[in-house]
Amino acid sequence: MIARRTLLGNLAVLAAMGAVQPASAAPALARDAEEIPLWPGQPPGRGGPKGPEKLGDKGAALGALSNISAPRMRVYRPANANGAAVVVCGGGGYFRIQLQKESTPIALWLQQRGFTVFELLYRLPGDGWEASAPFMDAQRAMRIVRSRAAEFGIDPKQIGIMGFSAGGHLAGFTALQPQRKLYAGADAFEKTSARPDFAVLLFPVVSLRKPYDKTRTRREIVGETPSEAAQEAWSLDTHASAAAPPTIIFASADDPITPPGHGILLFEKLNAAGASAELHLFRNGGHGWGLGRPEQELSQWPQMFTQWFQSIKTQQSKQGV
Repeated sequence: MIARRTLLGNLAVLAAMGAVQPASAAPALARDAEEIPLWPGQPPGRGGPKGPEKLGDKGAALGALSNISAPRMRVYRPANANGAAVVVCGGGGYFRIQLQKESTPIALWLQQRGFTVFELLYRLPGDGWEASAPFMDAQRAMRIVRSRAAEFGIDPKQIGIMGFSAGGHLAGFTALQPQRKLYAGADAFEKTSARPDFAVLLFPVVSLRKPYDKTRTRREIVGETPSEAAQEAWSLDTHASAAAPPTIIFASADDPITPPGHGILLFEKLNAAGASAELHLFRNGGHGWGLGRPEQELSQWPQMFTQWFQSIKTQQSKQGV
């Protein structure tokens, strides 16, 4: 069970947040949080950083984690579990993970509403890991959560993934390419599917091709002068198919980092393929809005997600899924 002082701290944060509060209200790292290592011993993949983890303390890096050698999940157990789980991936261009501004506030929000949440602290190419390392970690996280579903009181058919910006790229790739063989593994977890049952993508990086070739995500994953094949292989829209899990996308029309064309492109591809997809495009909000501010229209997105989640559950129930 999660430590009592962590639970009390989380409840205090939520009380201060109300329904929705700016991301800066949430702590970046609770020292006594429950954590699950992703790998026994050294993780697969080449490279890695030297020295301890770094937690940003100012500017755009405030509350953002980097220099990650030990990928893991931070667990948020709800008081009254609803049987569903979400693996949450903060953004940060694959050179840091925006915990305080993105993944931690939504983890607390979802926990308060009955979801069991696993905040993913994944490896970063910006720290010197090979480009596929974060995708290995996301697949492994999905397999561990599903394998241990009974322990957490989770329905193994209600495990989703959520991601912001680069984390949206990571979540989307995991949802669209769950069978991609990225590493060699033979333990009990590897016998379980890595496919999320639903995907929630917030201002996601989708395409690594022109005209969307200026993102930090693109540089970290395929480099400065990638081949067309590499850009194609790591762009989400390439892999849209009818087999994709139900997906909801949130984007802002004035986002200068991941323009709305990213989300629109993926929605159109998924819809054309016959997958279940939904897109919400807000008039303004820029990039990296996390939960948003109460006065912003986009601050409604968490409630919109839960309504959508209930609707797909109802639909699947009618279909006997």
